[in-house]
Amino acid sequence: MSKHSAIKVQNLVKNFGKDDSLVQVIENASFEIQKGEVVALIAPSGAGKTTLLMMIGCVLEPTSGEIWLGKNMVYQDKWIAKDTRRIRREKIGFIFQAHYLIPFLNVLENITLLPQANKVSEADAKKKAMELLEYFEIADKAYNMSSQLSGGQNQRVAIARALANNPEIILADEPTAALDGERAVSVIKMLKKIAREQNVAIITVTHDERILPYCDRIMKIENRGIVFHEIDEDEVL
Repeated sequence: MSKHSAIKVQNLVKNFGKDDSLVQVIENASFEIQKGEVVALIAPSGAGKTTLLMMIGCVLEPTSGEIWLGKNMVYQDKWIAKDTRRIRREKIGFIFQAHYLIPFLNVLENITLLPQANKVSEADAKKKAMELLEYFEIADKAYNMSSQLSGGQNQRVAIARALANNPEIILADEPTAALDGERAVSVIKMLKKIAREQNVAIITVTHDERILPYCDRIMKIENRGIVFHEIDEDEVL
């Protein structure tokens, strides 16, 4: 495992059911994602994209195999990590198709909620949140409710929330599906900028071909395993 590796998966297997109802979704998947990379995860519906993402995110337990996050092995045929919730809180940022902002909290409160739950002081959490909102050029919306924002602005807030704990890894599940072409490209460019500037590894599940040229690699689930396709920088529109 290289010193620049953020995610390493070895011989990962995920089955659902047993005996006659056994369904194997992922079979002996092995791959490595480096810090600063944006990787698109693509496959037909039902092929296991979200399942794979949730296993990497320590949400769903695999059947067997190994998962390393940074220098730490977190899974080896069972959870090695004693507290997977802590790993999710401290190492991983999640972004989804829907922004899932809490409707009765304003933008600033949505972003500071998790850091404060992790014992970050209110002052430090707010300072970090405002820095993120400045970064995403929506600092003027800090005290707005999500209902007062556009879809693109809400997704920016969701990304800011995912970054609030300085994660090493961002896992995004269809983050541009609800956005039009211009906003979708804006979001993936933003994620690529984050990956480069903050040395964060990003995996984004997507069906959106518009964003593929902006990723570093394409990771496909084929025959329940993983294959990669490199992206040429000259392909970017």
